[in-house]
Amino acid sequence: MVNLRAVGSFATRAALLASSQLSERADRATYTQNSVDAIKALQTWYDSGTGLWTSTGWWNGGNCLTVLADFSALNANEANKLNLGGVFANTFQNAQRSTAMAVVKTMSPSGLMTSSYSAIAARDLAERGFAGFINDYYDDEGWWALGLIRAYDVTGENAYLQMAESIFEDMKGGTDNTCGGGIWWSKEKKYKNAIANELYLSVAASLANRASNKQYYKDIATQQWAWFKGSGMINSNNRINDGLNIGSDGKCTNNGQNEWTYNQGVVLGGLVELYRAGGGADLLAQAKTIARAAISKLSQDGILHESCEPNCGADGAQFKGIFMRNLHYLQSTSPESDFKTFIMANADSIWSKDRADGNKLGLVWSGPPSAENGPTAGTHSSAMDALVAAVAAA
Repeated sequence: MVNLRAVGSFATRAALLASSQLSERADRATYTQNSVDAIKALQTWYDSGTGLWTSTGWWNGGNCLTVLADFSALNANEANKLNLGGVFANTFQNAQRSTAMAVVKTMSPSGLMTSSYSAIAARDLAERGFAGFINDYYDDEGWWALGLIRAYDVTGENAYLQMAESIFEDMKGGTDNTCGGGIWWSKEKKYKNAIANELYLSVAASLANRASNKQYYKDIATQQWAWFKGSGMINSNNRINDGLNIGSDGKCTNNGQNEWTYNQGVVLGGLVELYRAGGGADLLAQAKTIARAAISKLSQDGILHESCEPNCGADGAQFKGIFMRNLHYLQSTSPESDFKTFIMANADSIWSKDRADGNKLGLVWSGPPSAENGPTAGTHSSAMDALVAAVAAA
């Protein structure tokens, strides 16, 4: 078993949670046990040979890694019982090299992306594959960078942090002056979208708080946020559309596409990290504005929903958990009673209405768990983000 250690603000938050009022402890204990049971269920999909979770995609694996690390930061004792440190080490070793696959992404008219994977010849693996957690899509790379950063937080394993820095440098190669800045979605350089740019911000700001060259990453994160804020992707309702249209005159404008939950989420974590790196309190205010705008529009009866439900595919199934995870980071840094209520309501609904046999969790958090032939590792790990957020918030 690889022991975990809590570091930085995560350790501080865990200590604060442990010392909070007795009236809250039963709730925290319940959410913790639910999370433990959910982790056991998630690991029934885990393939130790590939270091990935079956029934979902490669980039989704980075999110599975992240939710396990986030739980570990809150309860190292239970994480060690579950040998999550061993899972981190195995995934780090195998997920980047054992899957000889190429990925292609397509986008529906509504803006929902679909990732498809095809085998490539073994002789091409070293050049293509996912060696070093690199592929043709900068957002995929960003998910793995964040997952490895979270794994570093709870293990102190420098190899994870070093790999995240290496991934970031590849992402940085996807930036240019088209639209005045920002990163492309893929190495084809045809689309600048919200998620890739929010991930670039979040990875840079996260590294500013952990890597030795803090100022390098802080400067990039600061510049990236200034560009993103002025890019037009944040609409007049303080929600974020999917990306930018690039006109024949070179001007870039909001494309008006769907306001996916994860586009409202990743930016929250990025702003929290940039604030922790020495940014102003206005970053948290902006994050709260975006979060409230998202909750107002994208939830029904207090439960978060994706517009694609009940048919979101493997990619869309991951989105809501990403929002809840980053709302968790914001709530842990600057608590608000309405965010706490929202987090716990979603966690309660998931456990009571969206749980199938074996404690597997589905796509639609108000139920039923069988939506879109689920649950899968993607729907389950996404719902787990809400459970873990409730552990932190309770």
